[in-house]
Amino acid sequence: MKIGEKAHDFTLKDGDGNDWKLSEQRGKTVVLLFYPGDNTPVCTKQLCSVRDNWEDYAKTDAEVVGISTDSAESHKGFAEKHDLPLTLLSDEKSEVVEKYDVKSWLPGRSARAVVVIDKDGIVRHHQVQSLSLFRPKDDEVLAAIRQAEKI
Repeated sequence: MKIGEKAHDFTLKDGDGNDWKLSEQRGKTVVLLFYPGDNTPVCTKQLCSVRDNWEDYAKTDAEVVGISTDSAESHKGFAEKHDLPLTLLSDEKSEVVEKYDVKSWLPGRSARAVVVIDKDGIVRHHQVQSLSLFRPKDDEVLAAIRQAEKI
C-alpha cells in the first residue's frame, strides 16, 4: 500500500460485534491507527493520548479508528477500561494488516502504523513505526489529517 493508491476496502467487527466497513465512510477522511495489542503499556499510552486529545481529532471531522488483531471482546473491555472515544476494530485474521502492509515482527500482531485516507478513498499518509516501542505523536497525526482534508 502506497501513498496515492486507492485504499483497500474491508469490513471488520467493532467492540460491540457490529460490522464497520471502510467504503461506507466515503466522503470523509478516515484514520486507521494500527497498534499491536490491547492493554499493553505503549498501546495504552497511545490510545489514551488520542482520548486526551479527542477534541482536536473531533475538530477535523475525520473518522478515527483503532485496529489490532485482538478480539472484539478484548476491544470492548479495553475501550471501557480507558474510556476510549474511538471505535476499535478487530482484525483477528490479520487480513487488513496484510492489505495495508503493517505486519509486525511479532507473530500475529500488527505494527504500530498510521494510515490516512482522504474523502475519495485515496491513501494520503502511510507511516509504519519500525520499532513498536515508539508511538505516533498526536500533532503529527493531526497534521496528516489536515493535509488529507485539503486535497
